[in-house]
Amino acid sequence: MKIRQTDVYAHWFRELKDVQSKARINIALQRCKIAGEVVGDVKPVGDGVFEMRIHVGPGYRIYYMSRGNQLMLLVIGGDKSTQQRDITKAKQLATEIIREGSWE
Repeated sequence: MKIRQTDVYAHWFRELKDVQSKARINIALQRCKIAGEVVGDVKPVGDGVFEMRIHVGPGYRIYYMSRGNQLMLLVIGGDKSTQQRDITKAKQLATEIIREGSWE
């Protein structure tokens, strides 16, 4: 499984201060890469966007789009406290990504 990320996700991840949480997020993503499919605590949130919950710190969430088991596009990250705002933003970004064709 190939994993790509938007600039929005990359900025969010770069700004995380907690090294342990960053490591746990990376481990969760590496598990997906190795398994060749999305694994872990995931659920759909609508409009082709899924939420992966990382049970560390304030309850981190990664919002992503998936193309079967071939591609996982990390759209945005957040935590439990910003969940609703992040879901809305992830859906908006997903719509733009599809419209622009940068998802191909």
